[in-house]
Amino acid sequence: MFSEWWSHFLLDALALLVALALDRLLPEPPNAIHPVVWMGRATSWLARFAPKPPAGAFLYGCAVVVLLVGASGFLAWLAMTGLVALGPVPYVLLGALILRTTFTVRGLSAAGAATRRALEGNRLDDARESLRSLVSRDAATLTPHLVAAAAVESVAENTTDSYISPWLAFAILGVPGAVAYRAVNTLDSMLGYRGPNEYFGKAAARLDDVVNFVPARISAFLLLVSGALMRLPAARAWRGMLRDRHLTASPNAGLTMGAAAHLLGTELEKPGHYRLGEGLRQPEPGDIRLAVRLSEHTAVLAVLAALALLAARHAVMA
Repeated sequence: MFSEWWSHFLLDALALLVALALDRLLPEPPNAIHPVVWMGRATSWLARFAPKPPAGAFLYGCAVVVLLVGASGFLAWLAMTGLVALGPVPYVLLGALILRTTFTVRGLSAAGAATRRALEGNRLDDARESLRSLVSRDAATLTPHLVAAAAVESVAENTTDSYISPWLAFAILGVPGAVAYRAVNTLDSMLGYRGPNEYFGKAAARLDDVVNFVPARISAFLLLVSGALMRLPAARAWRGMLRDRHLTASPNAGLTMGAAAHLLGTELEKPGHYRLGEGLRQPEPGDIRLAVRLSEHTAVLAVLAALALLAARHAVMA
């Protein structure tokens, strides 16, 4: 029984480690074969048929969430079931390729670094443009401090969305779980906003809040641990995070962004919405660099946590 447990754990652990190597060494897969792009196109197509709000749009949005999340997870399950039959090497290598499309550490770091370099070079328009890969807000009128704040906020918040949530989903439910999580997050990123499509996207937004509830708290905790290891003021950040966590509309984002604000000692403001770490100094380009380092340290701890959870799952199933 031990050897069977160990072999199953080893295959999944290797798939995760290979996927991490792919993320570090290779660019994003081309759009033609990227599952997240397919999810986005399917969402856009289905959105064309949304009925008028509120009730009809909300119910249709619920159906779209069930359809796309269920289909994504089911197709991933079919693929992994087929790979099991092909043997351990295809299972690890091709499973890693699929898993790789559900997360990115390198992409988040690169996006933050691009904004930092533009600010350091006094290229404000370029910095505002680079924010499009990090946040959805209108950056056209943001000052350099607000651009830096937006970049730091996004790097901190996306420790949850970009890698911790999909890794935890993989540890609990395998590759299908990670793919299903990415479908939920994609739907939220495309539909979960106030405006004409608010009722259509409400189910996606609420489901994203639910599935990220525990991972966001794990992310915030790991950010604080990473900060302590980097000799940042983790105790002060803990207190500040608890004070500021309810300032954001999201029940999850205030934790990770609040932790980052107080670890870095900077005020993170989204004008008209929230101000985390009020009274601290204004953020500078160097704070983006530190936020990226903090995120990458957090990723290391998160991998270890995912492997421990994966081992526990296989032990229970043995």
